[in-house]
Amino acid sequence: MRGFRPRALGEIAIRCKDYEAMVAFYEKVLGLEVLPNGRRPGPPQRITFFHLGESFGGHTAVLALFEDTAFTSNDADRSALHHIALSLPWEEQEAAKAWLEAQGLPAQFQDFDWVGWRGLFTRDPDGNTVELVAALPDRQVE
Repeated sequence: MRGFRPRALGEIAIRCKDYEAMVAFYEKVLGLEVLPNGRRPGPPQRITFFHLGESFGGHTAVLALFEDTAFTSNDADRSALHHIALSLPWEEQEAAKAWLEAQGLPAQFQDFDWVGWRGLFTRDPDGNTVELVAALPDRQVE
């Protein structure tokens, strides 16, 4: 039995070759608001989270821009997609990890205390990173 179900899109994350220009475009040109505590200055990597609305269980839907610190000219055909995140309840993350591992898939937690989330990361068959994200228990909303 699976024991978990994603409820909403949590975020779309883009790998940025020109991080400064991308942040300026989404903030100044399109007028998106940066989440409170939504900028991580780095190192190792600058990240900006733009608020797109409420998602599920206290997690906010975001457009995330990740500075691509590893980009080289040999990577010109690499996708700009950093990862997609689907929201689910905190209580289902352990079941999700067990299920993914039972399917022979990688499953690794990463805490994002600075923004109040925990992600469970895996990969889809094409190699894209997929995150099953939940708000930390003290940030959850019914």
